[in-house]
Amino acid sequence: MPLPTLEESCERFLTWCAPLLTPEERSATEAEVAAFLRPGGPGRALHAALEEYDATEGVHSWLDTFWPYRYLGRRDRIALNANFFFLFQDNGQAQLERAAGLIAGAVHYKRQLDQEIIPPVAQRGQPLSMEQNKYLFSTTRIPGAPLDTVRTPYTGAWPGPSDARHIVVFFRGGMFRMDVLGADGVPHSLEDLDAGLRAVIKSGAEPAGADFPVGHLTTMARAQWAETRDSLLDCQPRNADALDDVETALFCLCLEDFTPASTQEACDNLLYGDRGNRWFDKALSFVVFGDGRAGINVEHCGLDGTTILSFVDAVLGSPAEEQSRLSGARAQGLPAVEPLVFELDDALRAQVRSAAEAFAQYGADTATTTVSFDDFGANAAKALGVSPDAFVQLAYQLAHQRAKGRLGATYESIATRQWRRGRTEAMRVITPEIQRFVAAMEDPAADADTRRAAFRAAAGKHVARAKECQAGQAPEQHLWELELIQRRRGAELGVTEQPALYRTPGWLTMRDDYLSTSSAPSAHIRYFGFGSTSSRCIGVAYVLLPEQFNLCLSTPMPVADRMHDFADRLREAIGELRELLAAEQTAG
Repeated sequence: MPLPTLEESCERFLTWCAPLLTPEERSATEAEVAAFLRPGGPGRALHAALEEYDATEGVHSWLDTFWPYRYLGRRDRIALNANFFFLFQDNGQAQLERAAGLIAGAVHYKRQLDQEIIPPVAQRGQPLSMEQNKYLFSTTRIPGAPLDTVRTPYTGAWPGPSDARHIVVFFRGGMFRMDVLGADGVPHSLEDLDAGLRAVIKSGAEPAGADFPVGHLTTMARAQWAETRDSLLDCQPRNADALDDVETALFCLCLEDFTPASTQEACDNLLYGDRGNRWFDKALSFVVFGDGRAGINVEHCGLDGTTILSFVDAVLGSPAEEQSRLSGARAQGLPAVEPLVFELDDALRAQVRSAAEAFAQYGADTATTTVSFDDFGANAAKALGVSPDAFVQLAYQLAHQRAKGRLGATYESIATRQWRRGRTEAMRVITPEIQRFVAAMEDPAADADTRRAAFRAAAGKHVARAKECQAGQAPEQHLWELELIQRRRGAELGVTEQPALYRTPGWLTMRDDYLSTSSAPSAHIRYFGFGSTSSRCIGVAYVLLPEQFNLCLSTPMPVADRMHDFADRLREAIGELRELLAAEQTAG
């Protein structure tokens, strides 16, 4: 990943934040950027340290420290705030048949990874980094006081791929260890897996320890959960064995004993399922509802959406019977199934109860809605001569202006996996061209040609900025890492205080999201979702398919009305823009 120069990032930062600022705020921001850049200034010392790090032997990217610190350093709860979900397309299977098929597909994928026979994903002919596949199986985030850690294979403590043969199955808050590979490492057949899941259901009718499901503890703020985890280990030595089973499991499978009343309810349960029927620290948790609908909840510290898309497409891309056959599965009888029981004292029971109540309230304080367009998709945008992503991003801005009466900072995740250990770049969407486009659409005196020209200019600028971000020409993560270096090494580098740049209107306003957007294009996914990122932000997770466009929106409950208004305005905006551009083609 190319490291920009300090001058490049500061110049881009000023360009990116300028549309959101008043003239006075721009002047104040420019003054602090100049102070940051001056010879001997804090920016020079911090950037020099980053350059030295980037040139160090064994460092793959100047972002090698940034990513763990960014994700593992957050101290609030990761449930709902950081984890994301996919709701899969329905396939008509019953619950346990669907669950067994997901296990078989996931096990087949792991065996292919272990044998190193999965080819790199390619984008426009260019292979992408497959580094994140290391974190798919047997990976668990471990809470810590100042910083979390990750327990995962392919490390010094656990060289090579995971040798675990089991998963953890949740049912009614009870937890069960279930082998999915035999003693010789051969996968169990679909019939074996179905029998094992039936044994879980039978045992889970009144599961041991389900009155106080320990899974609730993973919804706590990280330092608090770290302290409680220590108490869990101190309470009873056998708890360490149960935790070890959870943390080394290939993945979790969460069986729900109810059928969601609506797609919306299914999405909500995938985002913040209740009753302790989750282990939110686990990298992968499949969730299967009573009617066979299914999805996945993903812990984000080592995994981005693009990696999970490839995994899901592989698991769902062919019938379970074929996945099982290709994996070499054979009938071996009932898999080993045993309950995982944690011994709790009164204090820990109180912690579980408190965590459950707090997270239930947190979920209730989050408003969500789904929006679906059955008559619009990527092909419709392409037919109008527009990048599909640019089309919907411009529609978001027009809808936001009409719903909230203003434009606000908008984040879009841009994948950068063409670089070694590449993950994502933070793109800021608001440009002067977008401002002019929205102004033209809102100006009753503007004619259609004026509006179309403004739209085309804004769409072109959006595509150009996205390409710059993919190429590593973006300022935010570079400047953010310099801020993190100051926190970690400021005294050593002679930068004892946070540089004033990070308190400027430009820095604070540019990163105060009104919209936080990310896409997950896959024919196997109905909806994608995540929590909002601030008290007034709307999280916009979208699945833009060739002939369909589905969104899941989330926001804090106090601004729920604005979110619903945004959804209504988005429908209007897409219809209006289609009509505007179609008229141009008709005239042509």
